[in-house]
Amino acid sequence: MAKNDQQFVKEIADIESDFPQWYTDVVLKTKLVDYGPVKGTMVIRPYGYAIWENIQREMDARFKAAGVENAYFPLLIPMSFMTKEAEHVEGFAPEVAVVTHAGGEKLAEPLVVRPTSETIIGHMFGKWIESWRDLPLRQNQWCNVMRWEKTTRPFLRTSEFLWQEGHSVYASGEEAEKETLAMLRLYEEFAKNVLCMPVLTGRKTEKEKFAGAVATYGMEAMMHDGKSLQSGTTHYMGQNFAQAFGVQFTDKDGALKYGYTMSYGVSTRLIGALIMTHGDQRGLVLPPPVAPVQVVIVPIAMKKPGVLEATHALKETLENAGIRVKLDDTDNSPGWKFNEWEMKGVPLRIELGPRDIEAGKMLLFRRDICEKQEAALGDVKAVNELLAEISEKMYIKAKERMHSRIVNANSLEELLAGVNGGNFVRAGWCGERACEDKVKEFAQATARVMDDHHTAEACLCCGKKAKHTVFFARAY
Repeated sequence: MAKNDQQFVKEIADIESDFPQWYTDVVLKTKLVDYGPVKGTMVIRPYGYAIWENIQREMDARFKAAGVENAYFPLLIPMSFMTKEAEHVEGFAPEVAVVTHAGGEKLAEPLVVRPTSETIIGHMFGKWIESWRDLPLRQNQWCNVMRWEKTTRPFLRTSEFLWQEGHSVYASGEEAEKETLAMLRLYEEFAKNVLCMPVLTGRKTEKEKFAGAVATYGMEAMMHDGKSLQSGTTHYMGQNFAQAFGVQFTDKDGALKYGYTMSYGVSTRLIGALIMTHGDQRGLVLPPPVAPVQVVIVPIAMKKPGVLEATHALKETLENAGIRVKLDDTDNSPGWKFNEWEMKGVPLRIELGPRDIEAGKMLLFRRDICEKQEAALGDVKAVNELLAEISEKMYIKAKERMHSRIVNANSLEELLAGVNGGNFVRAGWCGERACEDKVKEFAQATARVMDDHHTAEACLCCGKKAKHTVFFARAY
């Protein structure tokens, strides 16, 4: 028996009957993360971090193309900054970690470990902006944040996580609102074309909006079990933070005015989203644009003359074409390697043995549908076309599943039946907080985003005329 063949089968929980345990098994056994020594923290291991790097690269290119510049702001924020915007401090108070001592001495003012950076960025923008010529000011930072969570799960909800947060100041509210929606569309395009993940987008209710915002817009993805995962948000702040931090400018008419701000962010939660959207009983199924390894080459009978030489040559050919390739020339058996790389979700596997080389062919295994096909040995075009097709088919499959699991409800009972069945439920809402709270109490479901494309007649709770149509779901 070849080395490590005893590990050929790596057991993971059943995806249908125990989805939470399946998720935990997958993220640990594929070495995406491990648990940190401090409760609620995670160590992102190289394979997991490589996914984040690919997400960063793809999204950062989009930001730069849109004219946004990167910057970096401090981790520690004076406590007094957090108290300047009343709704903001109230919203984040339960999650804030505070530094009170440093260098063996008590600090004159406690410092908050950033849960988000609106306050310190508002302070700096207030220093930098003087006239209308300085606007718009549009910056983004890639960083870590800390929110002291009570219940945690790797990638989905941890005390410390990685994200990007963009912040912009405009001279008018119309411009700031326009960018708020433009960034929401950017996220939606990214989810489709990079993560192969369909999403619902729309405005959040007042209850669900960001603390201190005038309006929050969200991007919601459906996970395998029918629950929703908030995968990105954009916020229109109006002049709330500008007034709190003195973000003013002298306009063309000579008048001193407050700016209008907006912000937007996505985090490492996106990794959790793609795992739970695309994964199956074998493990991960990674979209080619973010997969750390897009193609793995497995030699068959590699000790026979010419096999290793041919696989190395193939690896070089694919790498020269810009494809991320791994050649598994370890002494594990081919079966062990198949299982290992399938669990890791590599989009395409190439099997190459003496007969293939003699015939001038290579055997390709698609992870998304677990089927094999042949191509000419070294045919880069065929490989690229397959990777593109895998991306397209993964998106279509996820989109069809999501739309098949959106149901309508006219009552609380119908909503409960819908979410119990693993669905998103579309229903009318009168706009009153009491009815929104009743939904959560009755069905443990929350308003995810409003649906501007459908008009419901009556509120599912009170029966009054509906002001909005809302997608309700249970959520992570």
